[in-house]
Parts: sequence; structure tokens; C-alpha cells
Amino acid sequence: MPEKQPIPDWNLSERDTIILQELARDPQLTSRGLRDLLAEEHDIDVSHVTVNESIRRMRADGVFREALVPNEEHLFFSLFEFQFNPEGFDEHWRDALEHVRSSRHTFMYFLSDGDYQWKTIMMFEDREQESKWIHEFYKEHGELVNNLRNSVVTNVLKFGTDPELFEVFQEDEE
Repeated sequence: MPEKQPIPDWNLSERDTIILQELARDPQLTSRGLRDLLAEEHDIDVSHVTVNESIRRMRADGVFREALVPNEEHLFFSLFEFQFNPEGFDEHWRDALEHVRSSRHTFMYFLSDGDYQWKTIMMFEDREQESKWIHEFYKEHGELVNNLRNSVVTNVLKFGTDPELFEVFQEDEE
């Protein structure tokens, strides 16, 4: 299995939490724009260099990740769920994991509890491309896969992080 990243030992200040919230609202904000917003909306007076350094430290410490996310109107998303044949698991799981993880179509790849399953959100240009990917995956890793369920995501109704989510970092201070 891939190594887990250590949880950052980060004690977020109120300013850092607000920076995360504002970046969640508008990921295109510059450090100068954030500085102005902090001053105008939150009565926090800092330089854009301080804002930039705070963002850089949080990024380096793994407080948040940045990803390039295509507009969901240009590709279609599918949720894939994999169940495995336990007999072939020990011998074949790593190759299958690396195949899915390294696929250019894989947007997010994760495990879920309950029925032990791998799940992935994948992106394709069209249904034919999706069908070909499934066919090739079964050809290469069929001895491991008992079942691959896929669901086409027809309408993306929400895509993004609510800024209020970052309030959880401030709960300890209250």
C-alpha cells in the first residue's frame, strides 16, 4: 500500500484559517488581494509577503493540497467501485493499484470501509473512451477483479470546498 502522509502538526492561527476560507471562495486570489481582503473584511493588517509566506508554509506542511481541476462541463465523470477476488489479491493487487493510480483518467482514488473496496472518480471525453478503459482493465487485471461497478455522474451539482469547513481548525481555541 502507498505510504500515508504524516498529519501536519499545524496550529492554525485565525489569520491562516481565514486565508484558507478566502482561497476556498476564490482560488485565484493573489496574495495582494488576500492582504486587502484581510484588512477590509477581517480587520487584519499584514503585508502581502506575510500572506504569501503563510500560504507557502501551509502548502509545504500539507495543510492543503492544490490540484488542477478541469471544468466538469468539458469531461464526464464516472464513479468506479472495485471488488476483488481474494484468491488473486496477494499476487495481483499492487499491479492493479498502480494501473488505476497512474491512469490519466483517474481524478481521485480511495479506499472505503464497509465492503472493502477501492473506488475512483475518473474523467473521460466520452462513453466510448470509458468503455475502452474498462475493457483494457479487465484484460490486464481480470484475475483480480470480481466486480467493477461504474456509475456515470450525470450532473455535477456541487464542485468545491465550502470555506466554512475550515472553521473546524478554530474550534480548539474557543
